[in-house]
Order: sequence, then structure tokens, then C-alpha cells
Amino acid sequence: MTMNQVEVEPNISNFITSLRDIGYSFDTAIADIVDNSISAGAKIIDIYASGKEKYVVISDNGRGMTKDELKESMRLGSCSPFTERPGYDLGRFGLGLKTASFSQCKKLTVISKCNNDINAYCWDLDYLVEQNRWLLKEIAIDTFKDKDWFRFLEVNSEGTIIFWENIDRYDEFELNEKFDNLRNHLSITFHRFLEGEFPSRTIKITFNNRVILPFNPFNDKNQATQRKPTERFEINGEDITVTPYILPHPNKVSKEEYEKYATNEGYQKTQGFYLYRAGRLLIYGTWFKLHKQSEAHKLVRIKIDISNKMDFLWEIDVKKSTATPIPQIKHELKRIIGQITNQGFQVYRQRGHKITDTSLERYWYINKQNGKTKYCINKDHPMYKILYHSLPEEDMNILNSYLADIEKYIPIDSIIAQAMEKPHDINQFDECNVITKINNCILEMKKMNLSNDDIFSFLSKCEGFSENINFIKQVLEDLDDK
Repeated sequence: MTMNQVEVEPNISNFITSLRDIGYSFDTAIADIVDNSISAGAKIIDIYASGKEKYVVISDNGRGMTKDELKESMRLGSCSPFTERPGYDLGRFGLGLKTASFSQCKKLTVISKCNNDINAYCWDLDYLVEQNRWLLKEIAIDTFKDKDWFRFLEVNSEGTIIFWENIDRYDEFELNEKFDNLRNHLSITFHRFLEGEFPSRTIKITFNNRVILPFNPFNDKNQATQRKPTERFEINGEDITVTPYILPHPNKVSKEEYEKYATNEGYQKTQGFYLYRAGRLLIYGTWFKLHKQSEAHKLVRIKIDISNKMDFLWEIDVKKSTATPIPQIKHELKRIIGQITNQGFQVYRQRGHKITDTSLERYWYINKQNGKTKYCINKDHPMYKILYHSLPEEDMNILNSYLADIEKYIPIDSIIAQAMEKPHDINQFDECNVITKINNCILEMKKMNLSNDDIFSFLSKCEGFSENINFIKQVLEDLDDK
């Protein structure tokens, strides 16, 4: 049987439009370019950008490319995802440079220096549409001689410059806002390289001459941060390393430090897994649909380290911004979630303090009935009992009615919102009031003919008093001396 074959070329205009809409954000697009710089062995990465002139320049002092290598790197799909890569390689499909750039700009120029030879090629999307052909432009180097940023290649023996022109998806104001967000994105995405965790791949990034400082989301330099034991498990012959962290309770850190590690997204959205591929942060603030975001678990962050050989086990996309682990991995992660979230809740609930005495009388208790939860005032608390013995029955009826309404109208939503956003601004404690309260309470209990031992034993088991045991002792001693 004869088979007729017809070559059907894609419509370049439509293809480019689809290529530009692959889903990169400005942050992820820039990060993809930085990946290439790190893979090329760069130690210095300088980024210059102008919102007014709508351009971005990314320069690195990594291994440069010969003319033929540069031309090949401009090819879409220049590297197969099936090709085995060195362990340090942060690339994925051989598309990142082009797709990331096209998603943000209409003109991409790459200039590279190797063996003292500098070459430049350009993809101009408007020109491609006009010609309806994949025509790569070779650009004369003299074109860039008057650019301040071009001097980077002149002072370095090797290196590469990525030049984005005609950034067309944002106005000047939006683009400047993108620049501000970019600093934070680079700071966390590449924090392990910026910190020098991998000596051979330590980098320095500047943005418009400002050094990008690393942001370690685990706050592991703080002694109050709990680093849990690292686990390693093998899937399809590849190791996955998991290290859980529980960040300090607000009571354990300053307001500034607490807000710093909350980031602009807040603790609620940054809890969960932090997935690193070859040391580079891919995705964070997710439970991979294995667990719900919870206020009680907002201090839990779990670091996952994988190699660049595990992409298919995690379904990592071309943008390196989404991932979905296969079922075998999910099973292990779910087990770890169960272990760490319970511990994280204890830190959150107990404000960072270990409570060893479960018999402590608290002002509130939780009543669960028929699947419903109600917060109730504890009428076994000494303050209530003192009132009960000191007030006439009709007054106690009014008090109980008042307390019932307090239970009913607790502003739970407001409390949660405030605790999430600005916990350090909450101040329910008045030291002067505490002293007065203890004095008055002890005097009333004395009227009930209770001994000092009974009073001390009673109060030391009660919330609101147990934290001031020494002061209670002092008051009792002073009363005996009178």
C-alpha cells in the first residue's frame, strides 16, 4: 500500500501565541533563566531592568558558548527531557530559555563569550510572524558597545547575557511592581546557593546593583526552631530526603522576626511542603492535596530534596513551578504529615511552652457534642468559685447569664484573623492587674477559712495563677507576718 505524506507546517503566528501563553509568571520566567546561569557554573549573576524602557538584562560569568553552541541553544527543544543530565543541571526540557523569555517579551537576544569570541543571536517574534518562517537573526556585537551592561562581558573571560526587549504584557507601574516581587522570589528560590550550602555552586545575584540576600524559610538559625529527624526513602531506585521543621511560636521571637518569616503571603499559605530539585526550590506552601491548610499547623514546614533524575516521578512541568508526586511517594508523605502536624499543633497551642501538668484548671474548656464544638467558661476555676461563695444567689443568676452570653458571642473570626496577621499586636495581659487579682483572690480565700497550703495548692493548679507561684508564696508569707 502506498502511503502519501504531506508536510504540514504550523502557523507560526498561532504557534507563537500559544507558546507565549504557556503559563510563566514574571518571577518564574526570570528564575528559569537564572537556572541556566547556575548550570553553566556562574558565580556572579547581575540583573538590570527598566520599567520605563521595558527591558531586562541577565548577565552571568558562567561557561560561555561558541557560535555553534549558541545557535543550537536558540533552537526550541534543544535538549531532550530524556537526556541524562549532570546532577547540578537545573534544566528540564531544553525549552526554558525560549519559552520563559517569549512569555514576557517579543524580542530575545542572547550574547555569549567563549575563547575571547563574542557572538549574538536574536529571536524577534514580530519578525517571525511577518516572515512566517523560523528565521534566527545574527546580531553584530557593535550594536551593544554603547550599553553599560555589555561591559560585563568585556571584563569577564567568559559569560552570557540574556537581553529581553519589548516587554509587552505590563505597563511601567506593573513592571516596577514585578521587579519588587522578583527580589523576594529570587531570595527564597535560590537561597541555598546564595547561602553557600553547595560550595562549588555558591552564587551572588544582584538586581539593579542591589545584592539579593538569601531567605531561608525554615529559620533554622533560631534556637526555638525545631528541626525534626531527617527521613530518607527510596522510590524507583532514587532517594528522597525529607526534613520537617516547626517554626517558633510568636512568643518565642520578636515581632519583626515573626513577620519576616510569615512573608507577604502569611503563615497560612506558606505551611506545608517545600520541594527542592538539585537544591533549587521549585514549589512551596502546598500539601499536595494530602492535607488541608490549617491555622493549627501554620508553623509546620517540610523540606523535600530530590535529584534532577526524578522529574517524571513528580510530574514536574516545563515551568518548574508545579509538581504532583506519584502514589508511592504520596503514601510516604502522608505518613510524615501525620507525625509532624500533631507536633506542630502542640507548639501552636501551647505557645511554645511545655505543659506537663494536665490537671491545670483553665478559664476555658472545649465541649464537643454531636459533632459540634463549643468553647465554655470553666466554672471550676477558683475565680468563679470565689464569686459563687461571695455573691447572693440573685447576683449569681445575673453573672451566669452574662457568662453564657460571653460564650455565645466570642469573636472567633476576629481573633483568628488577628492571630494570623499580627499576633504580636495582641496583648491581653496586664501585669498590674495580675498582681491585684492575686492579692484580692487570696484575701477572699482567707475569708473562706482556707489554710495557706490549701490556697497555694489550689492556685498553683489554675491558669492565670500558676505562672506566678513565687508571688503567691510571697503574698501568703506577708499576710502571715501581719
